[in-house]
Amino acid sequence: MNKHPTAPEGKTFLGIELGSTRIKAVLIGEDFAPVASGGFDWENRLENGVWTYHLDDVWAGLQASFAVLCEDYKQKYSKPLESIGAIGISAMMHGYLPFDKNDAQLAEFRTWRNTTTLQAADILTKECNFNIPQRWSVAHLYQAMLNGEAHVGDIAFFTTLAGYVHYKLTGEKVLGIGDASGMFPIDSTINNYNQGMLARFDQLAADKGMPWKIADILPKVLAAGKDAGALTPEGAKLLDPSGTLLSAGIPFCPPEGDAGTGMVATNSVAPRTGNVSAGTSVFAMLVLEKELSRIYVEIDMVTTPSGHPVAMAHCNNCTSDLDAWVRMFGEVIERMGHKVSKPALYDAVYFAALEGESDCGGLYSYNYLSGEPITEFEEGRPLFARMPDSKLTIANFSRALLFSTMATLRLGMDILTEKENVRPLQILGHGGLFKTKGVGQKLMAGALNVPVSVMESAGEGGAWGIALLAAYLAQKGKDETLEAFLAQKVFAGNEGTKVEPDPADVQGFAVFMERYVEGLAVEKAAVDNLK
Repeated sequence: MNKHPTAPEGKTFLGIELGSTRIKAVLIGEDFAPVASGGFDWENRLENGVWTYHLDDVWAGLQASFAVLCEDYKQKYSKPLESIGAIGISAMMHGYLPFDKNDAQLAEFRTWRNTTTLQAADILTKECNFNIPQRWSVAHLYQAMLNGEAHVGDIAFFTTLAGYVHYKLTGEKVLGIGDASGMFPIDSTINNYNQGMLARFDQLAADKGMPWKIADILPKVLAAGKDAGALTPEGAKLLDPSGTLLSAGIPFCPPEGDAGTGMVATNSVAPRTGNVSAGTSVFAMLVLEKELSRIYVEIDMVTTPSGHPVAMAHCNNCTSDLDAWVRMFGEVIERMGHKVSKPALYDAVYFAALEGESDCGGLYSYNYLSGEPITEFEEGRPLFARMPDSKLTIANFSRALLFSTMATLRLGMDILTEKENVRPLQILGHGGLFKTKGVGQKLMAGALNVPVSVMESAGEGGAWGIALLAAYLAQKGKDETLEAFLAQKVFAGNEGTKVEPDPADVQGFAVFMERYVEGLAVEKAAVDNLK
């Protein structure tokens, strides 16, 4: 039976998120449940030593994912999608997209995955007395200045991927505060860029002869619920080239980054809440009651979509190496004359991990496809190793692959829990790592030694999160905060499924981590010698 036999007409909210491997579109109704969805797979490219995506691929993927969503809607309701109540755009945070006064792209899109801005990040962190990670937009900008790149003087505007897409659809050069906090430090007392740090950057840039001030080329900061413009006729044609489904005038919420939409999708926007997003990259975000006591280069300070300070432990590498092994297992099965679905293949590998020895039987696994700032790697080499007496079984191997997705995250989390005494009540998990029910969740609880909850909606991820922010824009009551809207309207009665840390997993992961830290010297040798 059709769950939504009556078409919701214009009482819908569209969220589109451009993730690292998939562009996903989700349409939700007034009850916040998805009514249609669409997707498009894509991959970053390593070109001339730079991790990038081509902007032509951005639009091809957006159009394809929206077209699939529209077809899904038509199949369910026997009529085309003709109107939408509000729209939101989300994408991978950070990175560098500079444009000149004519909107011409001045340099390749440099994504969060690049670790080529160490010099700039170190200088900015010292001068601003605030941790500026390598992947932040301002680090990319300043590194381009230090490199003497000719395009920098022509910059009229630079932004993130979400900010770029939003601008092309609405004409507005704005950014949600959560995404903006990955471009330049935010002052949560004013919900805007830190004015003192803006001035300090301009002082640093003075000897470079730039014709602009940093504040003039950054997008305007908007908190959740603020009006961020409306779909233009040009934007409607970009999203729907057929010109038959969308018309201009649909309101937009502020564009956000995947960190912010992850917080929303897991109702982790209030102090002492936290979440882990685990996909191509992995990051844990804890909403703070107070500022940290000092700077930690391993910890980012960002914000929720409403501006609360958030401590983020971010790792560039999570499931990519695991995915590669799973694909290879699938090839072996096909060579034996069998076919297996992708979900079944992942389930087999994940559930095998639950049968492995608690410490993975002495196996070593490093999932570093790219650099990893927390462990001070500018490049990565995927690496598996074992001792002569290690116990190589599929169960231990699967467990080692999964533990390796969490290992670097644990190093970052230890700073918050042990040095800053940050104690989250629980962590909510979302992303691909948690799709196989009960496995990633159980192992993550043991790895972080904190209860981990997963909601049924976790699989919808950031696209659902940005759709909720679009709904908040349209439905919020007078003076209703985002925290209240989510807690009382969206997630009321939905606590998710909680898993407490298993002592055996906690102890086994601790042993695995001892070996992991010792073996980082082997990973370093691989980077140095495998060219």
